[in-house]
Amino acid sequence: MAQAHVNPTRMELTKLKNKLKTAIRGHKLLKDKRDELMRQFLILVRENKALREKVENEIKNCNKNFVLAGAGMSTEALNVALMAPKQEVYLETGTKNVMSVEIPVFEYKTRTSDNNDIYSYGLAFTSSDLDGAVKSIADILPDMLRLAECEKSCQLMAKEIEKTRRRVNALEHVMIPQTQESIKFITMKLDENERSSQVRLMKVKDMMLEEAHHYSEKDSAGAVKVEVEAL
Repeated sequence: MAQAHVNPTRMELTKLKNKLKTAIRGHKLLKDKRDELMRQFLILVRENKALREKVENEIKNCNKNFVLAGAGMSTEALNVALMAPKQEVYLETGTKNVMSVEIPVFEYKTRTSDNNDIYSYGLAFTSSDLDGAVKSIADILPDMLRLAECEKSCQLMAKEIEKTRRRVNALEHVMIPQTQESIKFITMKLDENERSSQVRLMKVKDMMLEEAHHYSEKDSAGAVKVEVEAL
C-alpha cells in the first residue's frame, strides 16, 4: 500500500516524519481526553442512578399523598382547589463545558420567595393530606431538574466518548501504522538508491582507471617503438 501512494523522496520522508510525530502526540492527547471523559461519565452515571431512585420514590410518595387527599375530599372540591395555581416557576437554561462537551445546566426561580405561595387554596376548606401532596410536588422539582441535567449530560458525553474512541482507534490502528510503513519504505528506497549510486560511482571510477591504464600502456609502447626506429 505504501509503495503505491508514496513518492520516495527526502522531502516526503521529512513530511511523513512530522506527520507521524503529530499523530503520536494527538493520539496521546485523545487517549487522555477519552479517559477523563470516561471518569466524568461514570460520576454522572452514579449520580443519575441515585437521583432516579430518589425521584421515583418521591413520586411514589406524592401519589400516595394525592390518593389520601382524594379520599378525604370530593373530586369536585379537589379540582377547584387546584384549578388556579398561585405560584409561578421560571426555568433558565445554560450550558457548561466539560472536556469540550456542552452539557446543560437548569436553574429555576419562583415568582415569589414565600414558601406558602405553593398553596393555591384556602386551608380552611381542604384536608391536610392535600397540603402534604402539594408540598411533596414542590420538593421534587429540584431533584427532577437535576435528574434531567444528568441524563442529558450522560447522553452527550456518551456520544463524545464514542467519537473520541473511534478517533483513537483510527490513529492507533490505521494512520500511525500506515505512516510508519511509508517511512520504512521511503528509507529503504533511499538507502537502495544510495547504494546504487555508490556502485555506479565505483564502476565509473574503475572504468576511468582502466581507460587511463590502457592509455599509459599505449604511450609507453609508442615511445619504445620510436626509440627502436631511431637506432
